[in-house]
Amino acid sequence: MNAQNFSRLSERILTYKDEMIQIQKNLTAIPALGPENGGEGETKKAEYIKEVLGTLKYDSLEEVNAPDNRVPSGYRPNLIMKIKGKSDKKTIWIMSHMDIVPPGELSLWETDPYKVVEKDGKLYGRGVEDNQQGFVSSFLAAKALREEDILPEYDVGLVVVADEEMGSKYGIEYVLKERKDIFHPQDLIVIPDAGSPDGTVIEVAEKSICWVKCETKGKQTHGSTPEKGINAHKAAAHLIVKMNELYNIYDFKDPLFDPPISTFEPTKKENNVPNVNTIPGDDVFYFDCRILPKYNLEEIQRKIKEWAKEIEKEFGVTIKFSYPQFVIAPPPTPADASVAVALKKAVKEVLGREAKTMGIGGGTVAAYFRKEGLPSVCWATLDETAHEPNEYCKIENVINDARVFAHLFLQE
Repeated sequence: MNAQNFSRLSERILTYKDEMIQIQKNLTAIPALGPENGGEGETKKAEYIKEVLGTLKYDSLEEVNAPDNRVPSGYRPNLIMKIKGKSDKKTIWIMSHMDIVPPGELSLWETDPYKVVEKDGKLYGRGVEDNQQGFVSSFLAAKALREEDILPEYDVGLVVVADEEMGSKYGIEYVLKERKDIFHPQDLIVIPDAGSPDGTVIEVAEKSICWVKCETKGKQTHGSTPEKGINAHKAAAHLIVKMNELYNIYDFKDPLFDPPISTFEPTKKENNVPNVNTIPGDDVFYFDCRILPKYNLEEIQRKIKEWAKEIEKEFGVTIKFSYPQFVIAPPPTPADASVAVALKKAVKEVLGREAKTMGIGGGTVAAYFRKEGLPSVCWATLDETAHEPNEYCKIENVINDARVFAHLFLQE
């Protein structure tokens, strides 16, 4: 890598602070909410992003629009921009997403979630970290290339997709289905949508996800005459306690992951009866299971159903299961994959830190690439405030991530 060229790019990126803040302000003012969250989708935000990308004098920009009649435009936009390098043997891709989650309870916010506020080196607003930081940092790295008139070693691509927050059906999953020819196994694919505060975590693997919805049906009656009814809530509670045994049965530890174990946690509980003196005839609860790839999800489902049969027999209830999310983890990206090695080198030379490859419990869109045999990693320098009230990004993180991406663009 040409050290002088990187020094030029790095110095140029350091001058972008004011422009970066303005872009963040403009992006945040366009709430790209999916229709599931009462929004109009990402079309308006995509139009602004196209304006921003247009300042780069890119070599190509393609739109892969996923039809969706639930939004006013009738489609969900996905943008693919490329800058040609010295060689087209591979492309260094940085993929971010446009959509956000709702701000939630507004009383918990100290600022207007859709108006960026700068304070103590941070930018506050919904979406600034998840995932506008990823887009802005990759854009700044590409902008520096153009303004310094430096040709990257290989083609550089920025992908900005829709629908990441609600499952990616209209986002990268659709893009890979319609235009799989764009990506190749030799490409370097980085998704700046997971990371750590010091930028040393390179995510290469994830756990399987099984969300369990359990519906228990008994017979409602007055609280003073339990013998006349069948307490669905009591039966469900016994099943919840029983399911804690999953921790003891599936107890393998894999140090690649943090935490290194499979997790089985009861989460959401739906309302059953509105008053204290009524024994509920219906009860609904959920489990969020994050399972190490070595285990078979169907085997775990069978075990839960065995316990449910025992509970049905003991309490006289009926129990029905459904699975709002059921994702089998794809094979991990190898720790020695080109993209992981290149990122480690960039983090070391730019941030002065040793990065490590690891797995996480949450699902990422990297899974869609891995299922197609395309090695990919998630990396960014994040304080992990995504989805929280008072979400923020650190200004220095946006700038330094851009410098890391610029380093990637110059590696031979």
